Amino acid sequence: MADLTTTKRPRSAFMRWLLQGQVRETEGPYEEEGHPQHSWWQVMCLTGVDYFSTLGYQPGIAALAAGSLSPIATLILVLLTLFGALPIYRRVAAESPHGEGSIAMLEHLLSWWQGKLFVLILLGFVATDFIITITLSAADATAHIAENPFAPALLHDNPVGVTLVLVTLLAAIFLKGFKEAIGIAVALVGMYLLLNFIVVTDAIYQVILHPPLVLNWQQLLFTEHGSPLLMLGAALLLFPKLALGLSGFETGVAVMPLVRGSPGDTEERPVGRIRNTRTLLVTAALIMSVFLIASSFATTVLIPHEEFLPGGKANGRALAYLAHTYLGDIFGTMYDLSTISILWFAGASAMAGLLNIVPRYLPRYGMAPDWTLAARPLVLVFTAIAFAVTIIFEANVDAQGGAYATGVLVLMSSAAVAVTLSAWKRGERGWAVGFAIITLVFIYTTVVNVIERPEGIKIASFFIGAIIVTSLISRIWRSTELRTERVELDPLAEQFVDDLKDARAIRIIANQLDAGDVAEYRAKEREVRADTHIPPSDPIVFLEVKVCDASDFADVLEVRGVDVGGYHILRAESSAVPNAIASFMLYLRDRTGRLPHVYFEWGEQNPLIHLARFVIFGEGDIAPTTREILRRAEENPERRPAVHVGG
Repeated sequence: MADLTTTKRPRSAFMRWLLQGQVRETEGPYEEEGHPQHSWWQVMCLTGVDYFSTLGYQPGIAALAAGSLSPIATLILVLLTLFGALPIYRRVAAESPHGEGSIAMLEHLLSWWQGKLFVLILLGFVATDFIITITLSAADATAHIAENPFAPALLHDNPVGVTLVLVTLLAAIFLKGFKEAIGIAVALVGMYLLLNFIVVTDAIYQVILHPPLVLNWQQLLFTEHGSPLLMLGAALLLFPKLALGLSGFETGVAVMPLVRGSPGDTEERPVGRIRNTRTLLVTAALIMSVFLIASSFATTVLIPHEEFLPGGKANGRALAYLAHTYLGDIFGTMYDLSTISILWFAGASAMAGLLNIVPRYLPRYGMAPDWTLAARPLVLVFTAIAFAVTIIFEANVDAQGGAYATGVLVLMSSAAVAVTLSAWKRGERGWAVGFAIITLVFIYTTVVNVIERPEGIKIASFFIGAIIVTSLISRIWRSTELRTERVELDPLAEQFVDDLKDARAIRIIANQLDAGDVAEYRAKEREVRADTHIPPSDPIVFLEVKVCDASDFADVLEVRGVDVGGYHILRAESSAVPNAIASFMLYLRDRTGRLPHVYFEWGEQNPLIHLARFVIFGEGDIAPTTREILRRAEENPERRPAVHVGG
């Protein structure tokens, strides 16, 4: 086993800072040995800054979308949460205990380029969900600042500027580091839930003190919708507009490696971590369900509907309206500060999710530059995108709601599909049928949301297109990298390599395996020696590389030795032939301390066809591509293995 070493220019001080902590293993940013783990309830607070923060705007959005039916539609949403999303993500947690999530489960269903393209599409929806989480939460925090009676006029009149400042502060935290995230999240969530409990409890008390308000609401319900059956039908049609209340589950699974398990946990089966994560998901869902139902009922009954409309004092901040109205401006300001803080920090949960997802997939596919394995450059990229989204939507919460809901629902639908297929493959037919029903509900909700708010799918399509285009460009740009993590030899291959140490020159003949018999190797040897004038006394070794999955990018080059009638053959599988040959030649150089020579034949096809075959199928015109890979990998010509072409 050996890692490859090449000669590279030293980095500047700024680049060392920017790329500090660059991850080489892409199994997830939390997998490094020694990463601190925490109790499940502490990690719940980290995911809760996203999940619980929706209370800041969800009741207002629900009232605006469903009107008097808001409590009934919210009840349907809660039932879907407890009996749909929760069972699905409990299963996802069991099958991806290292934070892979449902995307990884679906990734294994398709191979080659179909699988990569499928993942890129899902990543587009992930980007939609998480980027809009950052911008929407910051915009809603700005709305709470602007509506506070003690806020200066400058903050009222410049929502885009204030939102950009909040996004910048969030980025600054991630550029410095994110070690104290759990502690900050626990403090913010604890205070926020306490203040929400006070506001909701007082609101229910106000409803009890004023029974006519409930009677007025009931009368309005029957006037607008008639019978209870019609109300239920209308609520079923309206509840997809409330889908924002389903956010947070995907993040809850992504941060699983932060959850402390049991002493007996193993890497293959961390039973304690799975159990504690499931407890996290259940507890968060129950807390949120209680608050959603109570807040929806109280805000619908107590707040005039016109206040929910754009420009109204309860638009996007219904509970804050109740806090100021019934508990006074001082308490209302405390509530505003708590809401502003958790909405702002909700972007941290989304940023952490993005920093988890991108290094896990794109660099491994070769569809992102190597610097995307480091957090700081990604923070700058995501912040720039968040700036653009904020400016385009003018920091408007309602305008971004459709895109956010689309991202959330597509991810939940994909998770439901993954869990359904997993249960079916395991022979759990009853569970598979149940999950299939939930999947249909999520798909229905997604379709309705897309029809009602098409701007969401338009934004998602932009992210998908941008990711696919930039990923393919990056893949082509990086195609001449080594792409081999390390080289491993079996005992016979090691013997063949060691035998070359005493040879006058190390000569490797690249061969495309055909019959694999003595006649093939005898003819190949005769041809190469004649074309390149290799002395008859110099020993040769054949190197044969077979393409496995050309859509993969980096892999471990496992080389095995084969003896065919006295000919020494080294055989390997890789995603790209020239990259594997170049990697092996550098390995030979480092192992033997001598520069090896590799021999090829010229290709016969059109160069453009060769280029396409190389990018898509990992083959093409091997000789010039191998030389270019070696040239880029080793800048010093005196240390670069020699490439010879004949025929």
